[in-house]
Amino acid sequence: MLATAESCTGGLIAGAVTDVAGSSTVFDRGFVTYSNRAKTQMLGVPPEVISTHGAVSEQVAEAMARGALARSDAQIAVSVTGIAGPGGSEHKPEGRVCFGLATSAGCHTETVDFGALGRAEVRARTVAHALALVEQAALS
Repeated sequence: MLATAESCTGGLIAGAVTDVAGSSTVFDRGFVTYSNRAKTQMLGVPPEVISTHGAVSEQVAEAMARGALARSDAQIAVSVTGIAGPGGSEHKPEGRVCFGLATSAGCHTETVDFGALGRAEVRARTVAHALALVEQAALS
């Protein structure tokens, strides 16, 4: 079973999974935690992790994935937090997305800089990358 914890994609990963007929056999639930407060309330992300590293960080992605795994009946949880655009900063540019993938074996995180491709394209690539991470974990 899969759970999702999404910020910059706003539920698009869960939507992509549930677009497939029969997905109820593999999808447990999705958390859309766009605000920092939602990340803390719904997923248990410690506020100090957000304040220290920023919402767009591998540390927050890890905490989101671990929180989704703990608060669901899933065996795999994927999380995303990023800057879809427009905007960004020198340190966190538009198109940067941090991913977390949690299982009972632990948590893997990574950051992908998709670039300033526009909001829709960054979100679409984020969904595709997150689903690839889930597929890889499911086959392991």
